Amino acid sequence: MTEFHNISDAPEHVAPFSHAVEADGWVILTGQMPTVPGAPDAALPEGVAAQTQQVMQNLETVLRGLGLDLSDVVQCRCFLTEFGRDYAAFNDTYKSFFPADRLPARTTVGVTALAVGALVEIDCVARRRPV
Repeated sequence: MTEFHNISDAPEHVAPFSHAVEADGWVILTGQMPTVPGAPDAALPEGVAAQTQQVMQNLETVLRGLGLDLSDVVQCRCFLTEFGRDYAAFNDTYKSFFPADRLPARTTVGVTALAVGALVEIDCVARRRPV
């Protein structure tokens, strides 16, 4: 059975999608933007470090709404609009959310643009632990 999840305290959708889709214990989270939940028209945080912080907090909000957390994440895909300029600062902020010995598999890609003028977007895959 496939479940489509929308989390009430997560950021508002910027396009037609669910916050997460779950099948057979696998939970796929839609890419999160650096928007602030409850304030979709607020200015984005300044700089890639602040935007990465907000994106990771948004991922945590969606995961928490599903009874999960970042320790359940097995893979992330990260998108940067200014790859050369922002990669190091992005990495410094990103890695602070995970224990050094539990870093998810990851792909990071430079892109020409992201929704809402963001510098960074991250999606991820989590796995529910068997009970």
